[in-house]
Amino acid sequence: MANLQSNPMEERDMQEVISEDEGDQYGVGGHRRSHSNPGSAKSRPQPPTSLAIMPGEDDDVEQSWTGGLAQGCAPVFQPFGEPALSSVSLTTPSPGKSNKLENIKNWTISTYKCSRQSLYEKLGKTNRTVDSELEGQIETLRDTQRKYGNILRLSRALTSHFYHVVQTQSSLGECFSDLAHKSPELQEEFLYNAETQRNLTKNGQHLLAALNFFVSSINTIVNKTMEDSIMTVKQYEVSRVEYDAYRSDLDYYREAPKTEVNQMKLGETESSFNAKKTEFEKLRSDVQIKLKFLDENRVKVMQKQLLLFHNAVSAYFSGNQTALEATMKQFAIKVKSPTSQPPSWMQQ
Repeated sequence: MANLQSNPMEERDMQEVISEDEGDQYGVGGHRRSHSNPGSAKSRPQPPTSLAIMPGEDDDVEQSWTGGLAQGCAPVFQPFGEPALSSVSLTTPSPGKSNKLENIKNWTISTYKCSRQSLYEKLGKTNRTVDSELEGQIETLRDTQRKYGNILRLSRALTSHFYHVVQTQSSLGECFSDLAHKSPELQEEFLYNAETQRNLTKNGQHLLAALNFFVSSINTIVNKTMEDSIMTVKQYEVSRVEYDAYRSDLDYYREAPKTEVNQMKLGETESSFNAKKTEFEKLRSDVQIKLKFLDENRVKVMQKQLLLFHNAVSAYFSGNQTALEATMKQFAIKVKSPTSQPPSWMQQ
């Protein structure tokens, strides 16, 4: 039976092969050859003259997998002496970013000046521009808006309550009519009351349409026409604070020592002050014009609406159906059907 022991002759042959391989791997002087560049030392690539390697130092420089990058040389995939190209794109900032920064800076300065001006005005440490006539008109406008808002609130409440009254009268008339057919002994009385409720419901629909028209007109005056003027007034008040803030700065630099920096600041402040002054005067003119036209328009609209309200309410509660219908035709008001939904403002 064969055993698994090694053959001494085969071991000796293997040792000779290994010795020959080691001899091929080491050159003269016992230096080992690189597997990446086999051959003699004379066939190895020489470093460029720009590296200024002194004689006798060539043996100390070994090639690495980076192609000599560890010793300060360029990679093997790039020629020696050629600078590497950067992959980072060098772009200049866009003008839009500079404009945004400048706008933020100007806004911050203007906000600071206005806040300081408002605080000093409340503390009584600075003067403010006062237009007594215009400010009186503005205060009158705000008081009028509050009072008209109260009229609007009460008118909406009246319309809502009266809508439910009309719906109740309509339901009550239907109930009377139904009982008239089921109660022969009371048929005449039920029919009489059913007819009365139907007439009240019909007239109530006319009055309800007139009230809705009145509420809609008052709402337009309060929340659109007057509110538009109030928004212009707010812009005017902000412009007035900016105007006073730059006026205070201009007075300060005029009284400051005549240094080069102060003179430069004086010129910048004067330019800004002139721009704010122009804006302030324009908004003041806009407010005066809007207040004038608002007052004229308010008088015309309210004359018509108050006449409508008086005629419709008087005709309904006096039982004058003819006068009520004439009022509806005079103001071209359309009457909704009894099955119509409540006004949209009630659902909000």
